[in-house]
Amino acid sequence: MKIAVSGKGGVGKTTLSALLIRMFNEQGRRVLAIDADPDANLAAALGIDDADKITPISEMKSLIFERTEAKPGSIGGFFKLNPKVDDLPDALSVRFGNIKLIRLGGIKKGGSGCICPESTLLKVLVSHMVLARDEVVVMDMEAGIEHLGRATAQAVDRLIVVVEPGRRSIDTAFHIDKLASEIGLKNIVLIGNKIRGKKDGDFLKTYLPGYRFLGFIPYDEALIEADLNNTSPFDTDAAAKTAVKEMVSRL
Repeated sequence: MKIAVSGKGGVGKTTLSALLIRMFNEQGRRVLAIDADPDANLAAALGIDDADKITPISEMKSLIFERTEAKPGSIGGFFKLNPKVDDLPDALSVRFGNIKLIRLGGIKKGGSGCICPESTLLKVLVSHMVLARDEVVVMDMEAGIEHLGRATAQAVDRLIVVVEPGRRSIDTAFHIDKLASEIGLKNIVLIGNKIRGKKDGDFLKTYLPGYRFLGFIPYDEALIEADLNNTSPFDTDAAAKTAVKEMVSRL
């Protein structure tokens, strides 16, 4: 099972990713957790100690130079477009139970068609993890799918777009759907988060017609407290755990 999770910043995709990963771990499955959102911290949400000390791969300059034979930060010039990455998930991951977590960091952004050594290394690495690994893979992504190439996207079993009741969240969902269609990623489902009642669920269904909703996660103060206390949402009695557990059975 290869799952990518995306959505507007702050919508709760890291919380959802952490709950999915911990549930797969509880089932005894081997899980490769990929933190592909530079603005989030999946390690902390999983309950990994010293999460803030994990160095993103995009900041490992000597590794990037070794694998691509080009200086990180450079644009253009010559470097390896297919660097060796098959050893990196095991060598660079942080272990937690049956979970291996790997933190990618940000892909360098620039003008149209911008290619740089670090973005090339990350994309090849993601492709390897999705196409060649036999673990369950869960990717916590940005409000987009920049890390996915066309071949990689077509191997993703589910793209889960997390939405909350609000127009900006809905606009982001449409944007992600457009990006996904451009690279042939078709298996898209939505999860409504921070749902206060039937009215919120109906709002999302009304303004996102034609999409399949995997389920709805209720608004829960326990999740807010978990974040404030730097505790994994899985280690709480949040109602979200029950809701997500039911969704896992439908994946």
